[in-house]
Amino acid sequence: MRIRGFVVRIIRQLFRDKRTLALMFLAPILILTMLSLVFSSEDYEPKVAIVDVPKPLEAKLDVSGFESYEHKDEALEAMKDGELDGYVTFDDPSTPDIVVEGSDPSVNGAVMKKVQTLFPSQSLNLSDRVTFLYGNEEMGMFDSFGPVLLGFFVFFFVFLVSGVSFLRERTTGTLERLLASPIKIWEMVVSYVLGFGIVTLLQAALISWYAIYILDMMMAGSFFNVLIVIVLLSFTALTLGILLSAFAKNELQMMQFIPIVVVPQIFFSGLFNLDTISEWLSWIGPITPLYYAADALRDVMIRGFGFTDLLIDLAVLAGFSLLFITLNVAALKKYRKI
Repeated sequence: MRIRGFVVRIIRQLFRDKRTLALMFLAPILILTMLSLVFSSEDYEPKVAIVDVPKPLEAKLDVSGFESYEHKDEALEAMKDGELDGYVTFDDPSTPDIVVEGSDPSVNGAVMKKVQTLFPSQSLNLSDRVTFLYGNEEMGMFDSFGPVLLGFFVFFFVFLVSGVSFLRERTTGTLERLLASPIKIWEMVVSYVLGFGIVTLLQAALISWYAIYILDMMMAGSFFNVLIVIVLLSFTALTLGILLSAFAKNELQMMQFIPIVVVPQIFFSGLFNLDTISEWLSWIGPITPLYYAADALRDVMIRGFGFTDLLIDLAVLAGFSLLFITLNVAALKKYRKI
């Protein structure tokens, strides 16, 4: 009888916690649905061009599915703008020269397979005819995914630690005492952000240094630019964690935001090719901070871009932080009693 009473009490307690029920039943369904849509998508079709091919040679080739450019410079600019994954030239009519964008090994392989279709009756070794715009032939999947994973882990741990820490400030009564003081809410929010931010700076520097110089992750650009991106991403995760902690009553409820807020971002950060994701789902990417952070990190670490090339992504990350700070001020007003 006592066991039955205990069981009934636990079940009733769970059913009264609507957020826990949603986490147990809806969150797995949401994540599995996203995984299904990502992995059930069609194979990526690379965008490859042929450049300045002599007419007699072009008549012998199957160029369907290939774009055509008259000059190498035009094709190169199109590749830098993300419009092409590679292009083929024929300085020697018998052997093509191939230029690939190079930042994603899986896309590089798809480009090579497509180029091979130009010569269906021949078996050519094209590996020694390839030039990489970014990266090199030794670049592995870890180098390609590394910037995304670096951004994700920084975002995840900063979000978790900041949210739980701020929640503890509230549950222990510290926040209530501060709200009873003359300090303004925006001053308190900024103080918390800067206080946590100092530790965040140290964490960002340590993780970035370890990934690049100890794990030997590819690094084509400036380490200082990586730090700028990571710090802005950390502030975004920090302000978002503080914001969501205002809606949690305990650490368990704070953890419940992870499957809904943090995990889905990994699907739209570049770890999977966004061109293969369903159009009605791909709109999620541009409204997530990790989407812009991962893009900026890949630009620095793989493509070697400079600071000015990152301004749009950095501005969006800074905008996210300012938005979350503003929402934090509004959310904390409900706790002020006087």
